[in-house]
Amino acid sequence: MGDVKAGAVDGAVGGAVVKRQKRMPRAVREQQMLDAAVRIFGQRGYRAASMDEIAEVAGVSKPLVYLYLNSKEELFTACIRREAAALVAAVRDGVSGGGPADRQLWAGLRAFFAHTAEKPDAWVVLHNQARTQGEPFAAEVAVMREEIVAFVTSLIAEAAREAHRKPELAEREVAGLAQALVGAAESLAGWANGDASVSAKGAAATLMNFAWAGLGELMEGRRWVP
Repeated sequence: MGDVKAGAVDGAVGGAVVKRQKRMPRAVREQQMLDAAVRIFGQRGYRAASMDEIAEVAGVSKPLVYLYLNSKEELFTACIRREAAALVAAVRDGVSGGGPADRQLWAGLRAFFAHTAEKPDAWVVLHNQARTQGEPFAAEVAVMREEIVAFVTSLIAEAAREAHRKPELAEREVAGLAQALVGAAESLAGWANGDASVSAKGAAATLMNFAWAGLGELMEGRRWVP
């Protein structure tokens, strides 16, 4: 099935009014369905969201949604995968210009918060809904998070090398710092999206100052000891 029919044009056959449908590429129609689903899942939650409402917002019939995506579970999984890929791509694109590690981290944080601010429903789907609905949804988000953590880990390791011309921080310590930074970014994104006075740049600066100051102390060998 390459194309689907959407829209309608009135005509007459044998005195009866009929509707002739114009065709829409399947890929375009599917993205419209996913757009509608992300909006409804983000605003209603997975369990409260209905396929009827998703179909209505998408401008298609409910049977067509099932024809494309088989079930509510598969539709939600498709939403998670699409939005996770978009978020990872946004962060990677944000740091594609290269430069010192601190500037790359700053660019990545700005890209992350800009994306989550521009797509609040998508962020709710990824951070709130997918994680709380059990498997297989939580596993889908975990894959995205692991990719971002690995990326941040490489930036922190590079920062240590730039500061000392050799990796002074232990591998486990670098991994722990990356986990902490990503976790903080996730929490801040929800906070920033709920407060209109907080800009994406402001949220990124808050986290950058918190993280970079502490990382700088570690790289200089100054550690807090209880």
